[in-house]
Amino acid sequence: MMPQLPRTIRTLLLPLALLTGSLGVAAAADEDSGPKPLALGQAAPMADTQMKSVDGRTITLASATGKKGTLVIFICNHCPWVKAWQSRIAAIGNAAVKHGIGVVAVNSNDPAAYADDDFEPMVARAKEVGYRFPYAVDATSEVARAFGATRTPEAFLFDARGKLVYHGAVDDNAHEPKAVKQTWLRDAVEAVAKGKDVREAETKALGCGIKYRAKSSES
Repeated sequence: MMPQLPRTIRTLLLPLALLTGSLGVAAAADEDSGPKPLALGQAAPMADTQMKSVDGRTITLASATGKKGTLVIFICNHCPWVKAWQSRIAAIGNAAVKHGIGVVAVNSNDPAAYADDDFEPMVARAKEVGYRFPYAVDATSEVARAFGATRTPEAFLFDARGKLVYHGAVDDNAHEPKAVKQTWLRDAVEAVAKGKDVREAETKALGCGIKYRAKSSES
């Protein structure tokens, strides 16, 4: 048995233990207070919120809805995970548009955190990568918050009825395209385009944390 600590030392250590425990509870509470992801089967929130796209148009998720479904994917410019996946995001999104699925890429990041995420760099990136779908600014980050999106990239795919049928990552290997074994988003898009059920409906989104803009004092 370990020797018992003197009473004086025990008395000094007690407040420290209580403080440590309190900090742990606070940290857990902070984690629980983050935005909760949209549940499968739910409709897209804030569908009528106006967002400026890189082509100069003002769009809404409702106006971008496709006859067979809608893909909303939260991305940005600076994140290395987005950069690693961006050519695949373009290929999947462009193919989805051809098959009657509306696609909107949404940048909810505060450009004050990363200048690369400002509007003009978005215009250049969309042209460089070849996005044939809107790449729009979530000017208050409230669209991301409503979706419960926390990562870039993070995909939300809705079927023809407007119900969420896939949420998560693009595939299982961002940085080694040739090593990809699970093409979750592509498979989900192909299933929705054919009116079929998505086999794997939810995966873990990996990427950079969204740099939300500060909430308005009026909200």
